[in-house]
Amino acid sequence: MKYGLVLEGGAMRGLFTAGVIDVFMENGVVFDGVVGVSAGAAFGCNYKSNQPGRAIRYNTRFCRDKRYCSVRSLIKTGDMFGADFCYHEIPEKLDLFDFETYESSAMEFFVVCTDVMTGKPVYHRCDTMNSHELEWLRASASMPMAAKIVNVDGYDMLDGGISDSVPLKFMEDSGYDRNVVVLTQPRDYTKEKNKLMPLLKIVYRKYPELLKIMENRHKIYNGELKYVRKAEHEKRALVIAPETKLPVGRVEHDPDVLREVYRIGRKVGTKHLTEVQKFTAH
Repeated sequence: MKYGLVLEGGAMRGLFTAGVIDVFMENGVVFDGVVGVSAGAAFGCNYKSNQPGRAIRYNTRFCRDKRYCSVRSLIKTGDMFGADFCYHEIPEKLDLFDFETYESSAMEFFVVCTDVMTGKPVYHRCDTMNSHELEWLRASASMPMAAKIVNVDGYDMLDGGISDSVPLKFMEDSGYDRNVVVLTQPRDYTKEKNKLMPLLKIVYRKYPELLKIMENRHKIYNGELKYVRKAEHEKRALVIAPETKLPVGRVEHDPDVLREVYRIGRKVGTKHLTEVQKFTAH
């Protein structure tokens, strides 16, 4: 029996996830593998490095820093979330990522990106975490319109959430029998068609396969939620989600708002802790 953890993205909604998984780490919940999408990857990698508290710490410290996230950064570099600052300077210098613990952990860690040429998801296992592998995290979290296309290992990629927002099936196909799924939208959420599609069709006109997947993303996402609910009904999955819509946008510069989203995550994680411990009992 292999136990997995599936982490949806959602930009700053990901601090809900950070709160949930910090509770798990602090209470010794062990997973054999984790898959993260977008913010789920950027924050979820701290599980393998065993660093509870790190995601909320650096987000509240730097959320008002223009190098971290700003329109100025978007205009100047093409990335709203500063690529070098977020994915290199912070983990390598300012709030150190524990690369050694990450590499020594037996846990498998996967990230999901979207290949802009094919529109298909790319799943990558990060056995180590270094400057190169951090680029995979950056690609996974590179939101359309707010980030440049990222080239890594021959792939041109954007946000993994475009093509596979909740990769439960990927984990099951990879041999993970029982999975905890952390969502960042309430259980009754239904995604609507993207209202920005006319603009996306102009910006990404060179990538017709990407546009196809963007056009149908709401259908794919809602289908994935249906699959998750079926897996939960069949006791193959345990789902954790916020009880109401989280009080945060995709970008947030108020540290108090970020702390509140994180606090909500901790509260929900604590509420489900005993259930998760039983579900993942090795």
